[in-house]
Amino acid sequence: MKICLFPGTFDPITKGHVDIINRARPLFDKIIIGIGVNANKKPMFSLENRIAWINQVFQDDEHVIADSYEGLTVDYCKKLEAQFILRGIRYVADFEYERAIADMNSMLDDDIETIFLTSSAKFASFSSTLVRDVYRNGRDVTQFIPEGIELV
Repeated sequence: MKICLFPGTFDPITKGHVDIINRARPLFDKIIIGIGVNANKKPMFSLENRIAWINQVFQDDEHVIADSYEGLTVDYCKKLEAQFILRGIRYVADFEYERAIADMNSMLDDDIETIFLTSSAKFASFSSTLVRDVYRNGRDVTQFIPEGIELV
Protein backbone atom coordinates (compact mmCIF):
# COMPACT_ATOMS: atom_id res chain seq x y z
CA MET A 1 0.00 0.00 0.00
CA LYS A 2 1.38 3.42 -1.00
CA ILE A 3 0.81 5.80 1.92
CA CYS A 4 1.62 9.49 1.63
CA LEU A 5 1.81 12.21 4.26
CA PHE A 6 0.95 15.77 3.25
CA PRO A 7 2.28 17.79 6.21
CA GLY A 8 1.52 21.41 6.97
CA THR A 9 -0.35 23.75 9.25
CA PHE A 10 -3.40 24.19 6.99
CA ASP A 11 -4.27 27.40 8.84
CA PRO A 12 -6.68 27.41 7.00
CA ILE A 13 -6.88 24.82 4.23
CA THR A 14 -7.06 26.58 0.87
CA LYS A 15 -8.23 25.69 -2.61
CA GLY A 16 -4.55 25.36 -3.48
CA HIS A 17 -4.10 22.61 -0.87
CA VAL A 18 -7.20 20.84 -2.15
CA ASP A 19 -5.92 21.04 -5.72
CA ILE A 20 -2.58 19.45 -4.75
CA ILE A 21 -4.35 16.67 -2.81
CA ASN A 22 -6.83 15.95 -5.61
CA ARG A 23 -4.05 15.81 -8.19
CA ALA A 24 -1.93 13.53 -5.96
CA ARG A 25 -4.85 11.26 -5.11
CA PRO A 26 -4.37 8.85 -8.07
CA LEU A 27 -0.72 8.34 -7.12
CA PHE A 28 -1.33 6.92 -3.63
CA ASP A 29 -3.60 4.45 -1.89
CA LYS A 30 -3.95 6.74 1.11
CA ILE A 31 -3.12 10.38 1.79
CA ILE A 32 -2.86 11.54 5.38
CA ILE A 33 -3.08 15.28 5.77
CA GLY A 34 -0.90 15.79 8.81
CA ILE A 35 -1.27 18.99 10.73
CA GLY A 36 2.04 19.61 12.41
CA VAL A 37 1.77 20.98 15.93
CA ASN A 38 4.73 23.26 16.60
CA ALA A 39 5.13 25.09 19.92
CA ASN A 40 6.88 27.95 18.07
CA LYS A 41 3.90 28.62 15.80
CA LYS A 42 0.68 30.26 16.92
CA PRO A 43 -2.04 29.30 14.45
CA MET A 44 -5.04 31.55 13.98
CA PHE A 45 -7.51 28.66 13.89
CA SER A 46 -7.81 25.81 16.38
CA LEU A 47 -6.43 22.38 15.59
CA GLU A 48 -9.94 20.96 16.00
CA ASN A 49 -11.35 23.37 13.40
CA ARG A 50 -8.57 22.64 10.93
CA ILE A 51 -9.08 18.88 11.23
CA ALA A 52 -12.86 19.29 10.92
CA TRP A 53 -12.50 21.46 7.79
CA ILE A 54 -10.21 18.92 6.11
CA ASN A 55 -12.54 16.05 7.01
CA GLN A 56 -15.47 18.05 5.64
CA VAL A 57 -13.73 18.74 2.34
CA PHE A 58 -12.77 15.08 1.88
CA GLN A 59 -15.81 13.48 3.50
CA ASP A 60 -16.56 11.49 0.35
CA ASP A 61 -13.06 10.02 0.04
CA GLU A 62 -12.15 7.44 2.66
CA HIS A 63 -8.57 7.39 1.35
CA VAL A 64 -7.88 10.98 2.46
CA ILE A 65 -7.84 11.60 6.20
CA ALA A 66 -6.74 14.38 8.54
CA ASP A 67 -4.61 13.89 11.62
CA SER A 68 -2.17 15.87 13.76
CA TYR A 69 1.30 15.17 15.03
CA GLU A 70 4.19 16.61 16.99
CA GLY A 71 7.87 16.08 16.37
CA LEU A 72 9.78 15.22 13.23
CA THR A 73 7.82 14.55 10.08
CA VAL A 74 9.96 11.50 9.23
CA ASP A 75 9.19 9.99 12.65
CA TYR A 76 5.48 10.48 12.03
CA CYS A 77 5.88 8.86 8.58
CA LYS A 78 7.43 5.81 10.24
CA LYS A 79 4.53 5.61 12.68
CA LEU A 80 2.07 5.73 9.76
CA GLU A 81 4.19 3.44 7.58
CA ALA A 82 4.12 6.24 4.99
CA GLN A 83 6.75 5.94 2.28
CA PHE A 84 6.10 9.36 0.76
CA ILE A 85 5.89 13.00 1.80
CA LEU A 86 3.89 15.29 -0.50
CA ARG A 87 4.80 18.96 -0.85
CA GLY A 88 3.23 21.65 -3.00
CA ILE A 89 5.45 24.13 -4.80
CA ARG A 90 4.20 27.54 -5.93
CA TYR A 91 7.38 29.34 -6.94
CA VAL A 92 11.15 28.80 -7.13
CA ALA A 93 11.63 30.15 -3.59
CA ASP A 94 9.27 27.43 -2.32
CA PHE A 95 11.35 24.79 -4.07
CA GLU A 96 14.61 25.94 -2.52
CA TYR A 97 13.11 25.87 0.98
CA GLU A 98 11.29 22.56 0.44
CA ARG A 99 14.37 20.95 -1.15
CA ALA A 100 16.42 21.72 1.98
CA ILE A 101 13.76 20.05 4.16
CA ALA A 102 13.54 17.08 1.78
CA ASP A 103 17.32 16.67 1.88
CA MET A 104 17.32 16.72 5.68
CA ASN A 105 14.46 14.21 5.81
CA SER A 106 16.34 11.95 3.38
CA MET A 107 19.43 12.07 5.60
CA LEU A 108 17.29 11.13 8.59
CA ASP A 109 15.48 8.32 6.75
CA ASP A 110 16.31 7.42 3.17
CA ASP A 111 13.29 5.09 2.91
CA ILE A 112 10.95 8.10 2.72
CA GLU A 113 10.71 9.88 -0.62
CA THR A 114 9.52 13.49 -0.99
CA ILE A 115 7.24 14.15 -3.96
CA PHE A 116 6.84 17.73 -5.20
CA LEU A 117 3.77 18.85 -7.13
CA THR A 118 3.63 22.32 -8.59
CA SER A 119 0.55 24.43 -7.95
CA SER A 120 -1.97 24.93 -10.67
CA ALA A 121 -1.52 28.43 -12.07
CA LYS A 122 -4.86 29.66 -10.71
CA PHE A 123 -3.83 28.80 -7.13
CA ALA A 124 -0.14 29.76 -7.18
CA SER A 125 -0.53 33.34 -5.95
CA PHE A 126 -2.10 32.75 -2.57
CA SER A 127 -1.22 30.94 0.62
CA SER A 128 -2.74 30.33 4.03
CA THR A 129 -0.66 33.25 5.31
CA LEU A 130 -2.23 35.62 2.77
CA VAL A 131 -5.72 34.21 3.40
CA ARG A 132 -5.29 34.82 7.15
CA ASP A 133 -4.18 38.39 6.49
CA VAL A 134 -7.19 39.11 4.29
CA TYR A 135 -9.51 37.48 6.86
CA ARG A 136 -7.88 39.34 9.78
CA ASN A 137 -8.60 42.60 7.97
CA GLY A 138 -12.28 41.84 7.60
CA ARG A 139 -12.40 40.93 3.92
CA ASP A 140 -14.19 38.01 2.28
CA VAL A 141 -11.95 34.97 1.72
CA THR A 142 -14.48 32.57 0.21
CA GLN A 143 -12.76 32.65 -3.18
CA PHE A 144 -9.60 31.20 -1.57
CA ILE A 145 -10.99 28.44 0.65
CA PRO A 146 -13.02 25.31 -0.16
CA GLU A 147 -16.76 25.72 -0.49
CA GLY A 148 -18.68 25.24 2.75
CA ILE A 149 -15.78 26.12 5.04
CA GLU A 150 -16.77 28.71 7.63
CA LEU A 151 -13.76 30.34 9.28
CA VAL A 152 -14.31 30.84 13.01
